[in-house]
Amino acid sequence: MSERLAKCFADLKTSNRAGFVAYVMASDPDHETSLDILRALPGAGADIIELGFPFTDPMADGPSIQLAAQRALKSGGSLRSALKLVERFRETNQNTPIILMGYANPIEQMGYDGFASHAREAGADGVIIVDLPPEEDAELRTQTAKTGLSLIRLATPTTDAARLPKVLEGASGFVYYVSVAGVTGVKAAQSGAVASAVARIRGATQLPIAVGFGVRTPEAASAIAREADAVVVGSALVDCVTRAVEENKAQDAPGRVERLVQTLSAAVRGARKKEGADA
Repeated sequence: MSERLAKCFADLKTSNRAGFVAYVMASDPDHETSLDILRALPGAGADIIELGFPFTDPMADGPSIQLAAQRALKSGGSLRSALKLVERFRETNQNTPIILMGYANPIEQMGYDGFASHAREAGADGVIIVDLPPEEDAELRTQTAKTGLSLIRLATPTTDAARLPKVLEGASGFVYYVSVAGVTGVKAAQSGAVASAVARIRGATQLPIAVGFGVRTPEAASAIAREADAVVVGSALVDCVTRAVEENKAQDAPGRVERLVQTLSAAVRGARKKEGADA
């Protein structure tokens, strides 16, 4: 696990709270506005940032993130420009972990060794590749291990007891539990089902468990924060950018994202306090 990620989860454990993970798309709606959004996230309450890099065929993503990828590509976004954003973010923030999230094709084009070294040099802490299963990620796993990048794997509602050990083998950083079957941002996560899944995964690994896909409201974030080590919100934040663009107010996107992150992160931070009060 990268040092930044390890420290982040250690601090969260000491504070007895879940972390808030904010997902945004690199270069959406353009490079500079995207950088402004990134820089606003930690102060608004994001403990970890997931930075998507655009791809032409984002098959795991719902309409919100598909639109974000299209806007990013139109503005010249790419894996290389996403790494440049990380590098610029690190000029003013050395503490907040950044996880790169996307698809295998752009990484294969760059080369796994080149990607891993460039990502680490830019200041990234880990990577999630949604279309690269454990059976096919040996080369990426080798290169991330060399550079100290965390390789974060996805578990889903269909990951059964026979499959889970394979998912966990070679994983580092944390486990990302996809709370709903299907694409991002379409279905809502159900806290009861999430609780039992998190308990099952926790019995098989010492890695922290983050839960995402289908978390859009403070109430949902709070409920999941009582069970998981971190809560991931993406589509709801991306939708803030979409609305700003549709209203010809793209310059307002950073402020809109910042305000929503403040609301959601406050719900996550207060979740276990509320649980104690209810008890």
